[in-house]
Amino acid sequence: MLRGLYTAAAGMVSQQRKHDTITNNIANLNTPGFKQSRAVSRSFPEMLIALMEGKPGMEVVNRGRLNTGVLAEEALTVNVQGEIRETNNPFDFAIVSDIQVDGLRFEGGKTITADGQRVFQPQAFFTVANEAGEERYTRNGKFSVNEQGELMTAEGFRVLGENRQPIVLIDPATQIPITNITVNRFGQILDSVNGQAIADAAGNPIRMLISRVDNPVRMIPEGSGLYRLEQEDAGTVVPVAAADNVEVKQGFVESSNVDPAQAMVDIMSAARMYEANQKVVQAYDKSMEKAVNEIGRV
Repeated sequence: MLRGLYTAAAGMVSQQRKHDTITNNIANLNTPGFKQSRAVSRSFPEMLIALMEGKPGMEVVNRGRLNTGVLAEEALTVNVQGEIRETNNPFDFAIVSDIQVDGLRFEGGKTITADGQRVFQPQAFFTVANEAGEERYTRNGKFSVNEQGELMTAEGFRVLGENRQPIVLIDPATQIPITNITVNRFGQILDSVNGQAIADAAGNPIRMLISRVDNPVRMIPEGSGLYRLEQEDAGTVVPVAAADNVEVKQGFVESSNVDPAQAMVDIMSAARMYEANQKVVQAYDKSMEKAVNEIGRV
């Protein structure tokens, strides 16, 4: 009798998690570089229902399978390019990425191969260092230069160069932070005055470290637009190659890829499904109340 109650309660929990995921997407509509998440649900393992007699030698007759509920398994990030919006701020940057894999055609950031395997499109990210010096990845390119000449994110994380060290923009003659910069499509930083490449302390030209992540759904969001990879996946991240279709655009930012209209439809759908499961639970509750208070008195 209570099996339906458990199934409906599982549906409520699943829809609540879906609702929370969509709410987070809507809250980040105006967050540059934000990638929306999509809640993925799956059913509990099915049960095999069988009819058997309690006598020796009786054959067991299978009556079919029964599903016992659903759960929100995970929230997958949708790595689709957001709209590129011009700001004319020299320290705003956007990555335009369309990395291709031989023999595959991606749609919506993923594709299905002939043998049924799901493959996700590789993505490019700015590489930054958190407070502990650990590498993190972001598409939010709203940067600035602090008093030490370090290129920083809006949250205070240092942007890394190709040598995996923080980018420092200091005029060696005056020891004053350089604010007149030009960044080309490859992420190399040039002096806007003379057009010469700005060099680091070792005399090497400074270039942003743009990292290629071949399986972006393995990335774990940490908040503030940052993503990380587990240790076993860290070795798969490499700097973008010249052949990759990746471009850095100065004076632009990438908008959130959340579709407001679709998000509102999804959140209303989750609320309605939650309400439907709630009514099933209430119906079971009334049935049990009658069983206890009325039938039990007979």
